[in-house]
Amino acid sequence: MQPTTSTELFFDLVFVFSITQLSHYLIEHPGWRGALRTALLLALVWFVWVYTTWMTNWLQPDQGPVRAMLIGVTLGSLSLSAAIPQAFAETGLLFAVVYVSVQVGRTMFGLWATQGSPWLVAGFQQSLPWIAGTSVLVVLGGLVGGVAREVLWAAVIVIEVVGLWIGYPLPKRGRSRPERWMVEGGHLADRCGAFVLIALGESILVTGGTLTQHVDLVTFGAFLVAFAGSVALWWVYFARSAAAATEVVAHAGERTGALSRVAFNYLHPVIVAGVIVTSAGDERLLREPGAPATTVAALFTLGGPALFLAGHAAYKALLWRTLPTSRISAVVLLLALIPVGVGLGASVAVCATAALAVTVAVIVADRSRAVRPRRRAAGSG
Repeated sequence: MQPTTSTELFFDLVFVFSITQLSHYLIEHPGWRGALRTALLLALVWFVWVYTTWMTNWLQPDQGPVRAMLIGVTLGSLSLSAAIPQAFAETGLLFAVVYVSVQVGRTMFGLWATQGSPWLVAGFQQSLPWIAGTSVLVVLGGLVGGVAREVLWAAVIVIEVVGLWIGYPLPKRGRSRPERWMVEGGHLADRCGAFVLIALGESILVTGGTLTQHVDLVTFGAFLVAFAGSVALWWVYFARSAAAATEVVAHAGERTGALSRVAFNYLHPVIVAGVIVTSAGDERLLREPGAPATTVAALFTLGGPALFLAGHAAYKALLWRTLPTSRISAVVLLLALIPVGVGLGASVAVCATAALAVTVAVIVADRSRAVRPRRRAAGSG
């Protein structure tokens, strides 16, 4: 498997800031519209990261031109993250221009850098018109405001998802078929695992930073609950299935391209979104550990782990073609606890404890059957 390079790790560092910005945006805009806007921003940030990761899967990140491209994308990603707090207000156009510059510029670099590899050149030729088209919509969204910006940026996400799914078809050229994508699936799995770790690390930074603002026994107890919740999410993703998942994707044969498209472009942002929502819930918990539960607080503290587990359940089902009943049951229970917690007037700390208990239950349920890739799935797909 192609190892992750220091250049890629340096690129990843920017996204610690991105996750922090998204988490804070959600906290400051806790309604349904704020959640929708956070999801739109996360999707656009994810496109920047994951498309760059696909490129470093095909090119050598430590080669001079590729490293220069990554440094440029890193600068663009940092600027993009800085624009997140006011992305639906004053900095919307800045966000749009930076996003377009990164997406179009990286794709054009890919066309230049892959000369001599016809299948790669063909892939970039297929995707460039689609990316250019969505770039127009992104900039138009930056020029308008309110609901129009939300609609245009949502349309960009839908077009990106559908375009990738159907292989970026073009007149007289057909479409790019995933079985022709010569990707190193193990590298992509490892890189996406690194991003999940980044998101979890940001969650720990938030809990530690918030604790320092006011320390007493109640706040410290809430801190322990939040920290244990982060450990539980890490355990679910990494302690049992991460290495085995990497092995499955790396040996999926002709299925690697299609499998990677769904697993990494579509499912992993759901997992990351679960961490962001959980992090927002942890910060609210530490700010007011004894406050009565509200619907928003319950959605953060219970809905975050539920979203994480739902994404991971889909990821596990895709790779092993099995029904992850423990995770599905946990998701149902977490969602059922939301109205219960609010109705009883329980504190946010109790909601967080319930979320942790269910998550730990999933872990315990899995301990007796450590995940191993099925030989048939790993070998032939």
